[in-house]
Amino acid sequence: MNDQAIIIKKVKKAAHAHHGGAWKIAYADFVTAMMAFFLLMWLISMTTPEQKSGLADFFAPASVSKSNSGAGGVMGGTAFDTEGARMAGSTPKITMTIATPASPKSPESESKDTARQNAEGDDAAMSEVDGSISLMDDDVTDQALSSREAEAFKTAAESLRQAMADMPELAELSRNIILDETPEGLRIQIVDQEGRSMFPPGHAEPYERTQLLLQQVAEIIQRLPNRISISGHTDANPTQDKNGYSNWELTADRANATRRIFAGTGVPSDRIFSVSGKAESEPLLPEDPYQPANRRISIVLLREAPVTPPNLRP
Repeated sequence: MNDQAIIIKKVKKAAHAHHGGAWKIAYADFVTAMMAFFLLMWLISMTTPEQKSGLADFFAPASVSKSNSGAGGVMGGTAFDTEGARMAGSTPKITMTIATPASPKSPESESKDTARQNAEGDDAAMSEVDGSISLMDDDVTDQALSSREAEAFKTAAESLRQAMADMPELAELSRNIILDETPEGLRIQIVDQEGRSMFPPGHAEPYERTQLLLQQVAEIIQRLPNRISISGHTDANPTQDKNGYSNWELTADRANATRRIFAGTGVPSDRIFSVSGKAESEPLLPEDPYQPANRRISIVLLREAPVTPPNLRP
């Protein structure tokens, strides 16, 4: 029996060379640099132009002197010697003032001066306080007046609407009356509607239903102390006869006819501030000056005083 030899073959694998950790440091530096870059870009995008200007000024080199005269050094032409960086003849003048010592004051005079200064300070403080209180009082008074006037206007408008609702002969004219508040005051406008005019065409005297409506308006405005402004308006259709009677005369006559109705109802004449005819110069519907609604009588209960916002007062 032959013994066979056992052969063991050992294979050695080639080991990779060890690269070390230097690449990790380089990669970390790269990531840090990129993070810093993106952080810088984010900060730049978030800052305002004023902040950027402040940062630029902070890192800018400080300049001690901007003068270009002389040698341009630190003293820059301001040396106190006639020789050197400065031009001759520009020696600064030094003026010496010798103060005479004041005579000592007696305790009585010092106490009087102190009392006088305290009194002057108190007077100034009281004057300032009085001025502030006066302004505050004026503001409170104006606000109270404005609030009271607004409430009175609201009550008058509601009373007129209620009067028209209670009277069947006026209920149908609800579309012919417009109530609104303007900077001038409470405005009551009696306007024409399609197929329902308040005045006969070309005439100054109103229809009987219009007279009844004006009488109701007069009874309500008698409850308020405000002055009254009356103006007549018409549309853009010209009205002129052979005698030259135009829309100006027509609107003025209609406004004056309204005034006479008010006077007959008991409105004092001294409450009438103005009566004017404005023809077609102030249309209610500027986009369509031929609309019937432009023919109207405008009655304004004027405010007792112009309302001025507190921040606009002197």
